[in-house]
Amino acid sequence: MALDLLRSGYATLEYEIAEERASALGRLGRRLEAALAALAACPRTANSDRKIRDGLVEQAGYALWLFVVQREACGLRKIDHVIQVYGVPNEVVARMGPLAKPSIHPTKTVGIEAALPPMF
Repeated sequence: MALDLLRSGYATLEYEIAEERASALGRLGRRLEAALAALAACPRTANSDRKIRDGLVEQAGYALWLFVVQREACGLRKIDHVIQVYGVPNEVVARMGPLAKPSIHPTKTVGIEAALPPMF
């Protein structure tokens, strides 16, 4: 009887951990989509402000990095699938990684009016 309770508790904990991983993956996927949408709204033209676009590329690279790391935590390893499905530009893939200059508000993305959900 005690062993069944222990197994039941462990199974419940495993389920809740898997549920949180999936939830975090969804939040980070939405964050990546928002960052890519903001970047797409700032086309690469002679008139565009280069600093703004560079900031958007950096934020998208950071969002991509967070999403890929969370996918790997869920056992999903193919980054090429993410790049294809989300239509990630090469300039974002090249900048994938942590932010060079972390800000006080790492969940805010340059150029996006709505605040993004927290990382985890």
